[in-house]
Amino acid sequence: MRLRVLVLGAGFGGLELSALLSEKLGDDLDLTLIDQNDSFYFGYSKFDVMFGHKTSDDIRLYYRNIVKPGVTFKQETITSIDPLNRKVTTRFSTYEADVLVIALGADYDLAATPGLAEGGNEFYTLAGAERLREVLPAFSKGRIIVGVTSAPFKCPPAPSEAALLMHDYLLKRGIRDDCEISLVMPFGLPIPPSSDTSKALLKAFAERNIQFIPKKVVRSIDAAHHVALLDDGTEMPFELFLGIPKHRVPTVVEQSGMVVNGWIPVDKTNLKTKFPNVYAIGDVNGVGTPKAGVFAEGAAKVVAESIIASFERRDQPDAYKGDGTCYIEFGGGRVGKVNVDFFSGPAPSGTYTEASPELVADKEYFGSSRKARWFGL
Repeated sequence: MRLRVLVLGAGFGGLELSALLSEKLGDDLDLTLIDQNDSFYFGYSKFDVMFGHKTSDDIRLYYRNIVKPGVTFKQETITSIDPLNRKVTTRFSTYEADVLVIALGADYDLAATPGLAEGGNEFYTLAGAERLREVLPAFSKGRIIVGVTSAPFKCPPAPSEAALLMHDYLLKRGIRDDCEISLVMPFGLPIPPSSDTSKALLKAFAERNIQFIPKKVVRSIDAAHHVALLDDGTEMPFELFLGIPKHRVPTVVEQSGMVVNGWIPVDKTNLKTKFPNVYAIGDVNGVGTPKAGVFAEGAAKVVAESIIASFERRDQPDAYKGDGTCYIEFGGGRVGKVNVDFFSGPAPSGTYTEASPELVADKEYFGSSRKARWFGL
């Protein structure tokens, strides 16, 4: 009898899980992968679009290219999730499964920060990056704020990368001396689990005259007067605001009855929810790791092993370690790397590999290997 698996969301977690189960189970698998979009892109590719290095079409990887034994992709919008019965309804059909995996990621709530939509820009969506590609060439001088509006947020290094890459962009245009760059972050350090990574970033900020404002978030934007209001009452005037919007679970997940304190609670050892044979991986859960693709991918490996073990009546796998590797753009053709471990020790820890041109190729391989693995490209 074939194992029916339903995977909601085709991001890092959903794609890796589908690939692993296909490899291991083959003809014994009947997996349906559902996503409302027609294509995938790596989050870091948005910087290429934002700064005009690539078009959106250049970075898209189309789901129609997925050809794997036992896997069927459906581009459909999910309208309801019944975790108790592992039943999912879309605008076109209804699906039931032996195993349900929620990997729908996090949505952005611009309205949660008054004035952001009217007076600022965001670069966390591809549409936002596309808009900034048109906005940036018209910007010639003034104060730039890269501001986080809430935590947790996806890819913790991304705000720092935005500030450093903005410095490079302005320098290349010959207008850096006419501009100020400030970075507002809710953490005391840019990358809290790794002091070495944080020191390297703070040094880079100092060398580039980028102001780092820790332990603050942007609460609202006065669009008429171009002022950002921080949570301590500080007012920061700006000519260009790049915001990281508040994150939240998709509405259909919120309506499913699975959410507690904003996210889906899971057993951190195996990513199981309280519902039998229902898992939640990636940004949608509250396991405590960063909301980043590499952690969703790591969780998918554990879930795949758990699903296979149950199907084959074997012992369950080792516990999820909550570890992952993130690449960090320092600008100037240099990339750094941080390895972070959240669950193995008494506290999260990280090790840093110094930024270098050599790590650019390392990051490129990270992307190309997954393109090949997930899409056969």
